[in-house]
Amino acid sequence: MTELLECLTKEVSDAFTSCGFDATHAKVTLSNRPDLCEFQCNGAMPLAKTLHRAPIEIAKEVAEVLAKSDTFSSVEAVNPGFLNMKITSGKLVSFVKDMAKDPEHFGVAPADPKETIIMDYGGPNVAKPLHVGHLRSAVIGEAMKRLARFMGQEVISDVHLGDWGLQMGLIITELSKRKPELCYFDPDYTGEYPSEPPFTISELEEIYPTASGKSKEDENYRNEALLATKELQKGRGGYQALLRHIMNVSVNDLKRNYKRLDVDFDLWKGESDADPYIGPMVERLKKEGYAHESEGALVVDVAEETDTKTIPPCMILKSDGAALYDTTDLATLIWRREDYDPDEVLYVVDKRQELHFIQVFRAAKKTGIVKDDTKLTFLGFGTVNGPDGKALKTRDGGVMRLEFLLDDIKATMLEKIKENDTMTAEEAEETAEIVSLAAVKYGDLSNQPGKDYIFDLKKFTSFEGNTGPYVLYTIVRVKSILRKFEEQGGVVSFDKLLPPEEGSQKELMLLLPKFIPSVRSAYETLSPNVLCAYVYELSNALNHFYHETKILKEEDEEKKASYVALLALTKDILEKSISLLGFKAPEKM
Repeated sequence: MTELLECLTKEVSDAFTSCGFDATHAKVTLSNRPDLCEFQCNGAMPLAKTLHRAPIEIAKEVAEVLAKSDTFSSVEAVNPGFLNMKITSGKLVSFVKDMAKDPEHFGVAPADPKETIIMDYGGPNVAKPLHVGHLRSAVIGEAMKRLARFMGQEVISDVHLGDWGLQMGLIITELSKRKPELCYFDPDYTGEYPSEPPFTISELEEIYPTASGKSKEDENYRNEALLATKELQKGRGGYQALLRHIMNVSVNDLKRNYKRLDVDFDLWKGESDADPYIGPMVERLKKEGYAHESEGALVVDVAEETDTKTIPPCMILKSDGAALYDTTDLATLIWRREDYDPDEVLYVVDKRQELHFIQVFRAAKKTGIVKDDTKLTFLGFGTVNGPDGKALKTRDGGVMRLEFLLDDIKATMLEKIKENDTMTAEEAEETAEIVSLAAVKYGDLSNQPGKDYIFDLKKFTSFEGNTGPYVLYTIVRVKSILRKFEEQGGVVSFDKLLPPEEGSQKELMLLLPKFIPSVRSAYETLSPNVLCAYVYELSNALNHFYHETKILKEEDEEKKASYVALLALTKDILEKSISLLGFKAPEKM
């Protein structure tokens, strides 16, 4: 389905051509002065310079032609050369009805070309609970995945677990101190390793920070952990078996927490899955002359002549032969190419990792690890900060667990919902979970991904202003009206939409076609905040129409049916929008 602005641009282009003007300047945009007009075209200004004529004269000629069109109800040439236009209600309602005939996509055409995209987001370390620092990767990544699939792309999402570095060595070392009798630490053991793990998730989450603390104070302890890491990576059987236990216990817990965020992944791969590819990769890079030694380490030079700042070499192996993030990220690209041959790999990662990904992307391209035309994209996000502008912490200064943050928000929402006293305890609990998730996700996604933001619990859980609960309340209000309409024997039909009257009804209907470019822009610019801005704008217009119009009390049955159809279609588009953002609306609040 052609976008409304494209339809209007075609109409204005034809008018430019009929006047003998270059139609490349005939682009129609939404008006930046909605009090004066609905659409505008500023093409007369650049044309005036070429034709050496006053822009207002050019605009007037075009306006005379457009005045005969049945698309525009008014066309006015305004100094110094603007074309101000209003669309006819008939043309508008016709377009909106066409959108309604496509309830899956509402006129959004699939992206061209269709591509296979691997999205790498989440990125938690195993053996550690999710904390607030994991929020943005999960929320932004999930929204981008849904947007890309909505645009017709084939998306494979991968959580890409951190399971292969020093943290594994630290856990193994600490466990060997606590339970040295376990068979995993006997280098001569040849039997089968137990199927049950020697620790619970709670124990595992305590072991890692303890070991990490010891390694910072005791050099011998740290060296033991480094050795354990190296032996794990070289395939020591007992350590590999422990890694499998750590993964199983951690992944089950991570899945539980991600489910609460309504975030899921197609792949639960980790850095360790890239290990089989590291050896052959290193040998090839050395053999083909891409990698060389530098201060004992193996590196690939990735600096370019056009660089305005120093880009260090990409380190493939440390001086002791151990792998790094660079190593596993490059090896991961190899298996992704072998298994999926993606057109693009999109990483949703903290923006502070930008240099790392510049190095990895350049090394991957230079060495042929990925094809020349494979897109490697870095979507860097800012941090979630507390009211003091610093990283969000617990009251005692520790890193805030994501689970506890969600609990706090849910408790706040539950208290507000109970104040209305319109639900059973079970309904209130379920609704609070839905609304709190909307508060968190909308609060995050309404910010530009690359910017830091303040997590303001009071603001995010408010039912007023630019918040998730406000959007949900708007949708729930419409659901209530539709239920009453149907209880009165009414049947919602989009065929009953009438050309809108001037005022809030037309203003609302004018916003419905904006869904198409908003979704497309959010997808193409990797900016879910664009869709959030549209959702808020549409919610405001819907509330304005609702407050100004007697809908169910309207005596003219045709008008009432049209009003209800407009409400229903707006509700459907809002629900589609928030589904793309990663949350949903309850039936009542």
